Amino acid sequence: MYIVEKSLKLSENVYEIWVNAPHVTRNAKAGQFVIIRTDDKGERIPLTISKISGDLVRIIFMAVGKTTHALAEIPAGGFISDIAGPLGCPSKIKKYGTCVLVGGGVGIASTPVIAQALKDAGNRVVGILGARNADLLILEEEMAEICDRLLIATDDGSKGHHGFAADLLKQVIDDENVDAVWIIGPTIMMKVTSNVTREKAIRTFVSLNPIMVDGTGMCGSCRCIVSGKTRFACVDGPEFDAHEVDFDNLMQRQRYYIEHEKEALAQWKEHQCTCGRNQ
Repeated sequence: MYIVEKSLKLSENVYEIWVNAPHVTRNAKAGQFVIIRTDDKGERIPLTISKISGDLVRIIFMAVGKTTHALAEIPAGGFISDIAGPLGCPSKIKKYGTCVLVGGGVGIASTPVIAQALKDAGNRVVGILGARNADLLILEEEMAEICDRLLIATDDGSKGHHGFAADLLKQVIDDENVDAVWIIGPTIMMKVTSNVTREKAIRTFVSLNPIMVDGTGMCGSCRCIVSGKTRFACVDGPEFDAHEVDFDNLMQRQRYYIEHEKEALAQWKEHQCTCGRNQ
């Protein structure tokens, strides 16, 4: 069992937990992830490592399905059954020059640890954070402390640029020389935003989030198509060259179990209500 030292709600349906997991923190690098089970009968879910502090690993997630809703209800001082990791290949950190990190929605969770690693490697770092509205923005202050420049975009114009993160990325690459870009967020956002760098052939990385079970390359659930070949996001990624990813195939695979996920969440909520009535 692993203790949840801190548990916070950051915005609507977005939560932050800090888990005491020394075996993860001793080896974790930017861009990697962990596999979590809330209890011994729970499913395994992959979640990105957002930050390391001593023996604590920070994980930020959106409560959308049964397991993430259950995880959000675990209070500080509570426990989870398992946390395996670090898993996946680390981000390709080196001295590029000027690097841009684009985070969208809950994908912003992955940006601080990568931004810090790039800064430590001697890069100039520009951060771009995008969300539907100002209330859904997360980690703005933390990214502002790390980045040399931070830009904000909201779909409704409630903060920063009225529009999308892709608009700001285009402005940045028009204004200055950019050597590498990271884009992390919803799949459609990564697809659209990576097209901004395609014409200028700027090296661009995306972190993929396909369905994943074991996280070690054995189940094949996380297969994706990169450069026309099948790759496993858990062991070959999760980061890939954005200009080589088949995003349409990825989005199709992500929709496979939507109805099953809705049913599982409904049953879990009904169980919670039944337990509450019986107490």
